[in-house]
Amino acid sequence: MEFTRKLREATARNNSLLCIGLDPDPERLPAGLTIAQFNREVIEATNDLVCAYKPNLAFYEAAGLEGVKSLEHTLSLIPPNIPVIGDAKRGDIGNTARMYARSLFDVFGFDAVTLSPYLGLDSIEPFMVYSTKGLFLLCRTSNPGARDFQDLEVEGHPLYEHVALKALEWNAHGNLGLVVGATHVRELARIRHLCPDMPLLIPGVGTQGGDLPEVVKSGTDRAGGNAIINSSRAILFASAGPDFAEAARRVAMITRDSINRYREAPHRSE
Repeated sequence: MEFTRKLREATARNNSLLCIGLDPDPERLPAGLTIAQFNREVIEATNDLVCAYKPNLAFYEAAGLEGVKSLEHTLSLIPPNIPVIGDAKRGDIGNTARMYARSLFDVFGFDAVTLSPYLGLDSIEPFMVYSTKGLFLLCRTSNPGARDFQDLEVEGHPLYEHVALKALEWNAHGNLGLVVGATHVRELARIRHLCPDMPLLIPGVGTQGGDLPEVVKSGTDRAGGNAIINSSRAILFASAGPDFAEAARRVAMITRDSINRYREAPHRSE
């Protein structure tokens, strides 16, 4: 199914803009549980509360072959009507990008991926061939060092604005989106203004401290949607005990319901 349709249907069915990042830090897993076992319980506890899941590939690749097997197993556990975003942040020359695209879409079967646009259009084009898949370009990220390059002024505008405008230019299939951190709401509002109809993947709420009311106000579109608001550690590790799945559900529900409360407030982005 086309990513944008799958996302839209999951958002409506679960009344949710919440995405849970499946980032299973091995040092924080409950004793005796494998990555796949931990993910299974989290997914079973939360799949009626989310619009998407977002596994970060680094947490699986770092565990070697067993980690990759855990990723495959995790993907099989996610209900097929919930989109899965492969947080890979790939970006390389065309021939290598073609292999990355084949791996992420044909082998693992992700519905969408995150990409670095730093190498330009030819590094993105091999992914664009997959016109039914979602492509989220890193635009203004949530980490402190983002300002080192992303805020640099180029022809009178910060570099991240040029990325947003390029995404609009390249969006022939209507499947491009942008990654914009929740910790930079002024920039988030600016990017939403430049790209009023583009989906935004917004990490950085929860542990990273993004201000949820401002994120919803600045990041959603005029209809209060088109935003995928990601939380990872705050949900996954809400409890270190055997009740971790119940705790994850509790925090996920609070987050989902809080987002919806702010979506209904009378202050839409213009």
